[in-house]
Amino acid sequence: MKKTWESENFKRRLLMCVLGVVICGISVGFFKRAAFGLDPFQSFMAGLHTAIPVPFGRLYIVACIILLLFSLFTDRHYAGLATLINLFLTGYIIDYSQEILFRVFPTLGITGRVVFLVVGVIVMCLSCSLYMTADLGVSVYDAVALIITQTWHKGQFRWVRILTDAVCVVMGGLLFFCGGGSLSELGAQIGIGTIVTALFMGPLIDFFNRKVSQPLLNYGK
Repeated sequence: MKKTWESENFKRRLLMCVLGVVICGISVGFFKRAAFGLDPFQSFMAGLHTAIPVPFGRLYIVACIILLLFSLFTDRHYAGLATLINLFLTGYIIDYSQEILFRVFPTLGITGRVVFLVVGVIVMCLSCSLYMTADLGVSVYDAVALIITQTWHKGQFRWVRILTDAVCVVMGGLLFFCGGGSLSELGAQIGIGTIVTALFMGPLIDFFNRKVSQPLLNYGK
């Protein structure tokens, strides 16, 4: 896919990229408000935040820079404008959206929490699909599965994504306990929401790629 500043569909790609990054951060706010467990990468970040109690936005940037170095040394194709936007904004968007959702919805019953979880899963998968398809770079975490499948040609994306998600969940849990977290608190970080995303994010992103993002990118051609 052609991806230059002069390309005729660059504005559409840029819009998809920014929209994808912003709603990705918002979706994590829904996960946190649902308190059924975070998506795999955010469960890792939550565990890391427990073990290293520095401001989350700053910690998110540092962790992403480390993953960015992996991408740069293996396949620079996946590092781009979306990568930088994701790296510097997502952590702060997560904090802001979480604060708003807890303020607007101070109490939620089980039904409300389930609704928030479903919204979080759908919006997150759609957001990943949008900025992946925009091809202006992807998040440093999404790049890992893409490099394994597209650059190293090891397995299919949906299954490799499940594997990388599972690794994040395990590491997040270990870091959480290393940081002094208790078993009773673990459910808000790793729970049914984590399992759902670990099992279904790959297939759902693939679905949105085919049904939403690719048709949107190619609309009018």
